[in-house]
Amino acid sequence: MTIEAGSGRPVIFLHGWTMRGAVFAGQIARLAGRARCLAPDLPGHGAAPGPARLDAMARAVAALIAERGLERPVLVGWSMGAAVAWRYARLFGCAGLAGIVSVDMSPRLINENGWTLGMIGQTPRAAAAFARRLASDWAGAAGAIAAGMFARPPGPRGFDVDAARAQIAACDPARMLEAWRDLAAMDERATIGALSLPFAVFHGARSRVYPAETARWLVRAAPQAERVAFARSGHSPHLEEPDAFAAALGAFLDRLD
Repeated sequence: MTIEAGSGRPVIFLHGWTMRGAVFAGQIARLAGRARCLAPDLPGHGAAPGPARLDAMARAVAALIAERGLERPVLVGWSMGAAVAWRYARLFGCAGLAGIVSVDMSPRLINENGWTLGMIGQTPRAAAAFARRLASDWAGAAGAIAAGMFARPPGPRGFDVDAARAQIAACDPARMLEAWRDLAAMDERATIGALSLPFAVFHGARSRVYPAETARWLVRAAPQAERVAFARSGHSPHLEEPDAFAAALGAFLDRLD
């Protein structure tokens, strides 16, 4: 399923792990007057077919661009969605895109071999333990995932911790485990340095998922990057500060050719 509204420059919103495209409904409502907004369910999520792996997700984005005839879209990826945008750039190049926006994400989730800017607390041992929990206690894991999405409970109106927990719990645990393992194996640090297009790094200043220094690293590593911090947000600034997020995204779109 793909939510679509508006006209103008194409903007493709890419959701996070265990989520769906509908999580961007509020942003689409705010931006449809100035952009053609699309928010697909990525493979493994909702009813979307295909493997729950980054390569398959990036290819699904490429297929959406081709099917809709989208010219130079902007990819806006939240969490896992940012990894999908980076994987798209690695597989298909940047020439067909106008820009990329990442939202609270690291190019390497696992902290090892001197890398400390991945997901907070995720060492190889911790990631393996989390994978075992996903397989054995999906309901409990869903609650833990939801609790970390926002700067503080209960979260924003319209999509709070309880709504997030219900959304996560409705996912297929086997497919989410497949996606988690692929994310844990990901390393897109070289991709960031090769991005040959405008790149905006959005992050929540109060994120409990990634350290703020990760966003600073992305800006230093990418040739054409800028950073926007959302002071009252955790991992989900598009939900926690939706007006500020839409304004920052609109300003980025205005600066593109």
